[in-house]
Formats: sequence, C-alpha cells, structure tokens
Amino acid sequence: MFETYYTALHILIAPAWLLLAFAPGWVWTRRVVHTALFPLILAAIYLSFLSAGVLFGQAHDEAGMASLAAVMALFSHPVGVLTGWTHFLVFDLFVGAWIARDALRAGLSKWIVLPALVFTLMFGPLGLAIYLLTRKLSGKGGWSLDEQPV
Repeated sequence: MFETYYTALHILIAPAWLLLAFAPGWVWTRRVVHTALFPLILAAIYLSFLSAGVLFGQAHDEAGMASLAAVMALFSHPVGVLTGWTHFLVFDLFVGAWIARDALRAGLSKWIVLPALVFTLMFGPLGLAIYLLTRKLSGKGGWSLDEQPV
C-alpha cells in the first residue's frame, strides 16, 4: 500500500516537471503549474500523511522534532517517510516553477535551464544553486531574487 502511495505521488508530479522542462512558456504550463494547483494538492496529501502519523498512530512512538533521534524515529515508519517525501516534492516543485518563470523573464534558453531543473527535481538545493550560478554567469541576472524583470 505505501509503495502505491509513493508511486502515485510521482505520477502526480511528473506532468508538472515535464511541462516546466520542455514547455515552460506554454499557456497550459502557466495555467496548471504556475498556479496554486499543485502546491495545494500536495499540501492536502501532506496533511493526510501528517494526520495519519500524528492523530492516528501511524508513527513510531518516539517520533518528533525535539532531537535528532526523534527526527530519525519520524522516518522509521512508512507514513513518516511519505510525509517527508511529500514535503520535499511540494517545495522542489515550487522552486522548479520559480526557476522556470525566472528563466523566462531573464530570456534564458530552456535548454540551459534544463540541468538546473533536473537537479532541482532530484537534489533540491543543488538544482537551485546551479540555476542561480547559471543565471549570474550568463549575465542575464544578478544575485537578487525578486520577481522584477532583469
């Protein structure tokens, strides 16, 4: 059952990542990925896993956030792992969507941005760092992260 949930999460987010990677400026990418749709869906899934762990006993007895041992206990139950994984997925997708929008504003080629998106999907902060360095080194943006055109 837990493996099915894990697979379903990936099936859910795969279209969003494909749109960001290959059609970042397409109208449907803007209508679907650059809205609150995916973050809200993933937040609802996150809440369901979190509730199962906190309210319905689907967690290790010593799970918590007060110490490293307690955090490790959070991830000793499949529901805890799915909660954490959903957390990663929603924030990585949010960052990936920001990268795609920012790259469009800056006029960066989707092919130059593609490695940063792949790394953001797979390794979160490293993908963001790659994008920020690419943006700076390309001369199409500075270190400011505001939403104003560069």
